Amino acid sequence: MLHLFMRKSPWFRAKRHGYGTGLPFVWEGWFFLALHIAMIAGLAWLFRDRPVLMTILIVLAGLAPMPIYRAKTEGGWRWR
Repeated sequence: MLHLFMRKSPWFRAKRHGYGTGLPFVWEGWFFLALHIAMIAGLAWLFRDRPVLMTILIVLAGLAPMPIYRAKTEGGWRWR
């Protein structure tokens, strides 16, 4: 089953205008996006009493999966 998750095909469409990743078009992309959102929401909830640490962790959690988004975008990231 893991081989299906790690397939080489793209998970996200390229943006029509600008730079970056568009919306997912396969279940792996939707799952990864939901996991990313859940991770950020969980960190915000867990560290709500420590705003400085929460901010640092949320920024890191927001940036950490960017290489995966870039690798799984149809056509890669480039200015359009």
